[in-house]
Amino acid sequence: MKISVGLYGTNAHQIALALIQGFNKHYTLFRATSREAKTRFENADWLAVHTAVKERIRFYEDRVDECVERLHRDFDASQIDQPTWQQIKLLYIGLLLNHKQPELAETFFNSVTTKILHRHYFHNDFIFVRPTVSTENIEADGPPTYRSYYAREDGLRGTIRHIVADFDWLRPFADLERDVDHVYHATRRFLKGMPQREVNFQIQVLASAFYRNKAAYIIGKAINGPVEYPFAIAVLHDENGQLHLDTVLLDAWRIGLLFSLSRAYFMVDMEVPSGYVQFLRSILPNKPRSEIYIMLGLGKQGKTMFFRDFIYHLHHSEDKFIMAPGIRGLVMLVFTLPSYPYVFKLIKDVFGSSKNMDRATVKKKFMMVKQVDRVGRMADTLEFSNVMFPRDRFAQEVLNELETLAPDCYEIDGDQLIIKHLYIERRMEPLNIHLDRMERSNNLDGLEHAIKEYGSAIREMALANIFPGDMLWKNFGVTRYGRVVFYDYDEIEYMTDCNFRKIPPAPDYETEMSGEVWYPVARNDVFPEEFSTFLLASPVLRKIFRKHHADLLTPTFWQTAQQKIRQGHVEDFFPYPEEIRFRHGKPDAS
Repeated sequence: MKISVGLYGTNAHQIALALIQGFNKHYTLFRATSREAKTRFENADWLAVHTAVKERIRFYEDRVDECVERLHRDFDASQIDQPTWQQIKLLYIGLLLNHKQPELAETFFNSVTTKILHRHYFHNDFIFVRPTVSTENIEADGPPTYRSYYAREDGLRGTIRHIVADFDWLRPFADLERDVDHVYHATRRFLKGMPQREVNFQIQVLASAFYRNKAAYIIGKAINGPVEYPFAIAVLHDENGQLHLDTVLLDAWRIGLLFSLSRAYFMVDMEVPSGYVQFLRSILPNKPRSEIYIMLGLGKQGKTMFFRDFIYHLHHSEDKFIMAPGIRGLVMLVFTLPSYPYVFKLIKDVFGSSKNMDRATVKKKFMMVKQVDRVGRMADTLEFSNVMFPRDRFAQEVLNELETLAPDCYEIDGDQLIIKHLYIERRMEPLNIHLDRMERSNNLDGLEHAIKEYGSAIREMALANIFPGDMLWKNFGVTRYGRVVFYDYDEIEYMTDCNFRKIPPAPDYETEMSGEVWYPVARNDVFPEEFSTFLLASPVLRKIFRKHHADLLTPTFWQTAQQKIRQGHVEDFFPYPEEIRFRHGKPDAS
């Protein structure tokens, strides 16, 4: 096919090459730090693990900005005409035909060009609104995406041993035979006996381990006749620094929780990421592909796929955006689409009078959450700029709120409403609404579970070096699995930046009864004794909280947690319940 040449047509091929070179540099660096996760795990270098996760988040935008600068410097990108941009896209497609990450490269093209072009160009003639290159059946040049095991000569125990050995961890196992027996018997109990093997029986295991925090996960599935059995095996260090298999997850929903957006992203060495996503989708069919890409550290691709799904949903739904249920926030304006399981949050122009901060500070807080270990207690957010919505899909109440509280955050262009900066996160039931519902139905067990979870969320965030700041019920949500998660970030601080104090005694009775503060208070001073007064007004809820978390109401817990963090201690957090962890005794064969 002959392509017509525009004013800058002679440079079109060089521009396409510059774009693919920019992406290839990004993915080379991304793979390198993901590959090094194995060494960090072997060396038990947990502080380096957290540093690598934080640094990797910057890789993408750094390479995009670098590529934009190159196009402006070398090709005067702002002056390229429309036919040439179309030609550049066609030439770029040609460069993707044998590429191992074509979907990521298309997204990179969009990220660069949308920083150069006006939004009127944001359609499929100029950017990849729709994907062009198929990601089906891309073969890796190196090790295949997954390895297959047939359990013929060595039996199932020997196959499990072989699977673990193929990850080639340099640190020795304390007792691999014991751990293999644990996995074997746990599987047998889960299946209520081993089914008869069909002729196609095999075990498929993703070639790279999934590294996060202090754990490595082996992800795979067994295939027997028409049935597939997913599994994930957690590998940890023991107290003597040797490796052990900590548990095997066999319920698909438990494996799905490993990929919750309330946890840190995985480090996985993937030559063909679409192959990993396709495999994971085969064992987690209810997990959106967008969320899987995000949890693999490929956030921009996840955002691209999320927004394509969202546009599709808008085309096939009729309901309107409404204000999100719950108490209105002082900093964020939050709306939702009832038929879609997400909320949309933007930073107001007008904050509540008690909020002493600005827009830049709030953005930093949201970025901070992406960079820390969210330990299953902080909701992740997708951040977007210049998002176009059909104006007629907004309820009048939302339009009024935007006009009153965030007039500089949006604009109207014909029948489109464009929000300049937006966060999107999974919708949850606000904790205050959940507690009211439990109280109205006299569900004391539900109340106790929710309050226990609330305290556990605060505790686990603290151990991960996060002080939530504003701990009112309304700032927490309840997931569909009953887990309490924090989602209001404008007042979070690092634990190590806070000063946890005991309230000093009043000089006399009159001062104590006056209601006035008789002691100096600095900006980051925190008095845990006050939590009971301001957070636990209900005697019933206060009693439950004290039963499970009384230590959170004293400075000692917080000061001890700070000391451990400053000494470099990294806490263990398990994305599965304590009761399914293996013990180092003889496996239970029941």
